[in-house]
Amino acid sequence: MGARRVVSTARTTVVLAMVALAIAGCGAGPSPVVWAAEVCTALRPWRAEISTLTSSTQQQMTAQTTPAQAQENLIRLLDGAETATETARSRVAAAGVPDADQGEQVASGFVASLSAVRDAYGKAEAGIAGLDPGGPADTFYDGVETVLSTLTEDYQRSALDTSSLDSAELNRAFDEVPECR
Repeated sequence: MGARRVVSTARTTVVLAMVALAIAGCGAGPSPVVWAAEVCTALRPWRAEISTLTSSTQQQMTAQTTPAQAQENLIRLLDGAETATETARSRVAAAGVPDADQGEQVASGFVASLSAVRDAYGKAEAGIAGLDPGGPADTFYDGVETVLSTLTEDYQRSALDTSSLDSAELNRAFDEVPECR
């Protein structure tokens, strides 16, 4: 009879453990504060990388360069920006969905916005790579201007529209966490 009791107790323990795991799996996502901290932690190095790449490219572009050198510099900038944006996007996606009003919409909005920015950089990189640096310099630089103008438009369209997203919990969290300052 002792063996039956041990088996019965073991079954009960397994069943309770499975119930606990099921409940935990169905639980809410991270708190607004934890989520905001993770998002800001993901975005801070992205912003810094974009700023560094932009400054470096501006310095290189103001120096006397050939169209081929300019093309190489711009491709490096855009590839770096695309890679940095994908890293930020994946880290924001990994942060999950915050346990807050409109948490799903806010989280998916951040990820979608970063995806669109990443794609804009990729499209611009392909546009610059497609230009002929061996032809007339004016033609090349007109093409660069067109590609970068399109990048600016795509970038602006990718901005997260927060007009319909208003989560007091998340707003407060973004204001409070040190990672977002």
